[in-house]
Amino acid sequence: MTKALIHRLRERSAQALGAFSAGKKVLLASAALTLAGCSANPVYTTTGIVLSNYAEGEATPYVLEMKDPEMACALGLSLDPLVYSFSRVTSPPDTTGALLMLLAANCSEYNAMEAEITYLRANHEGNVNEARDAREQVKRLNAEIAHRRLLAFERAMAAYKFDPGAEPLECPFLFDDQDELTFLMGLVTGMQAIVNDANSGAMAGIPRNIAPQAERAVRCVENEKWGGVPNAVRALVWLLLPDTRPPMSPDPWQVLEHSRELGFDRGFRVASALEVVAAETFGRPDVLKSAIRAAADAESEMEVSSAYQLLDSVARRVLLHSSDKQWAANYGYRTPSNSFGSLSPVSSNRSTQTMDLDDLL
Repeated sequence: MTKALIHRLRERSAQALGAFSAGKKVLLASAALTLAGCSANPVYTTTGIVLSNYAEGEATPYVLEMKDPEMACALGLSLDPLVYSFSRVTSPPDTTGALLMLLAANCSEYNAMEAEITYLRANHEGNVNEARDAREQVKRLNAEIAHRRLLAFERAMAAYKFDPGAEPLECPFLFDDQDELTFLMGLVTGMQAIVNDANSGAMAGIPRNIAPQAERAVRCVENEKWGGVPNAVRALVWLLLPDTRPPMSPDPWQVLEHSRELGFDRGFRVASALEVVAAETFGRPDVLKSAIRAAADAESEMEVSSAYQLLDSVARRVLLHSSDKQWAANYGYRTPSNSFGSLSPVSSNRSTQTMDLDDLL
């Protein structure tokens, strides 16, 4: 039995005890306190155990079913300092802490998205000072995002005692779907941190060795079950670091396209969002155009996973922002209503453009 497995079983035992009555939780906390040498206030320790168990057992599944990315990010921003502060009196709640910090990073990302649109519109209109100011804001916010995403990545790895550099690769013990998702999202977040750091001008100093670590670690998660996200992460790493691409492996862009389709089948477009990020990062407007079109078309055909609606909502926000950037850069305004999927006013839905203009009158 591996150390990681032993650790997870211990954690699960504590969680199972946490589901008992309040009186039993107090007894558990008292026992833990005794073993710890009575170094912390017993009320704080008990509260920390109860809050951590509640956050992991109840709050996390509830949040994953939400459709509102802004509300979810606000929850992460407000609760992370409270929940993680209990690491001072009990074991760090790394599983919940990873997801909360991930959500907090999304808040920074939404601010960066707005600043980026401001920059593109100002640049389109020739307003040099506003464009310069917005561009600097984008870089600072990307540094903030990168810091938060690095923290989310580190917590996710710590939660499962995973050593990405171990030889041979030893996968962590992932007890259930929520563990698998937390681990997987930690890897995705680590990759995003690298991209955000690059967009900040390397202000955050994110270690680039996260990329090969993620490429190895993501093999521990089933690809089809998670809508092609694991293979999309691998393809993104192969594009960033071509030396990590195994011999005889398929073209990364083909992998991303296939992952996109798997995501549609599973009911969330996270792989599509990763494909768009790759297309922007590596300058592939053809891929960007087809990926946004496919993601928009999927809205009328895809059945969004009820258990993971937040994943699709966050991914859609990324896809729509990518579309908005193209429209703002070329036309000075965001994607018009009902035009998501097209990057040009000259499209088959000409009547849609007329309808939008009428709405402005």
